[in-house]
Amino acid sequence: MAYKVIQWSTGNVGRYAIKGIHFHPELELVGLWVHSANKVGKDAGELAGIGHIGVAASNNIDELLAMDADCVCYTAAADTRMEAAVADLCTMLRAGKNVVASSPVALVHPAGLGEAVRAALHDACTAGRVSLFVSGIDPGWANDVFPLSITGLVERWNSVRIQEIVNYATYDQPYVVFDVMGFGGPCENAPLFGPDGTLALMWGGTIRLLADGLGVNLEAIRENHVRAPSPFDFKALGRTVRKGTCAAVRFEVQGIIGGEPRIVVEHITRLHDEAAPEWPRGHGYVVSVKGVPNLECRLDMYDATGDTALAGTNITSTRIVNAIPAVCAAAPGMLSALDLPLITGRRLMER
Repeated sequence: MAYKVIQWSTGNVGRYAIKGIHFHPELELVGLWVHSANKVGKDAGELAGIGHIGVAASNNIDELLAMDADCVCYTAAADTRMEAAVADLCTMLRAGKNVVASSPVALVHPAGLGEAVRAALHDACTAGRVSLFVSGIDPGWANDVFPLSITGLVERWNSVRIQEIVNYATYDQPYVVFDVMGFGGPCENAPLFGPDGTLALMWGGTIRLLADGLGVNLEAIRENHVRAPSPFDFKALGRTVRKGTCAAVRFEVQGIIGGEPRIVVEHITRLHDEAAPEWPRGHGYVVSVKGVPNLECRLDMYDATGDTALAGTNITSTRIVNAIPAVCAAAPGMLSALDLPLITGRRLMER
């Protein structure tokens, strides 16, 4: 019997999630929430570009959560609406729906947004007798199961670094790219994603999860970032990025152990491949483990057109979609990647 799923949002990740749910042999899409009034009544498959599938979009939250469904796949953005996103999750959980989510990113660790938020979500899980799993939008697997699996190959380790190296020129979130991250603006080292400390808040959950998985105690979480200018004018996401304005960003969130950064999540983000040529290049993720022996594992990703950013968005959705059966089968509560069984491509071979 298939698990019945409500998809929440039709943005960059949500459109892929609709396809993933529809084509998954153990899942059935039964509902779709949309924010825009002009999408209400439209077919979910048509919104996702796969043709009519017989599920109409709705913006009636009460009606959707009253449906006979096992799980909500929550892919709404949370970068600029953290409190609202947490409230959404609590509402769904109290309604008796398991939830898999790509946001808020910090909740990859149950305590990623602090004890008050953890307690609220725990109480909601208990009230609804359901579970919550947040994987993040990095995508989450790249910062948890990927590096943790690799550390299982060493005799001992000294440091772990995860790099995301991606060109965001096709990432269809211009507000996040230009207004939040500051691309196309001055290169002065202004705060990134918000006030100082925002990076450590957003990715602190990832650092805590890795520390838990590796059995070490964190002393602190630190952040830093730098910007690099464009060498020329170019267009991206419908705007012109002028020469000398920000065309690349590099940031780190560091887990400090023994006074040293031993667990590091690093992002190297460009809007043009020729920006910051001295920085590391790639098309996905690199995990470097310093230890005995030293290990470096590179994971390149790209869709049928060769696009890395879109492939990453796709994988963000499939990670949580493919986890739905395991999350629905789990005991009630907040889950992390450390609590789930190995999620594979079981029954997903193309025919």
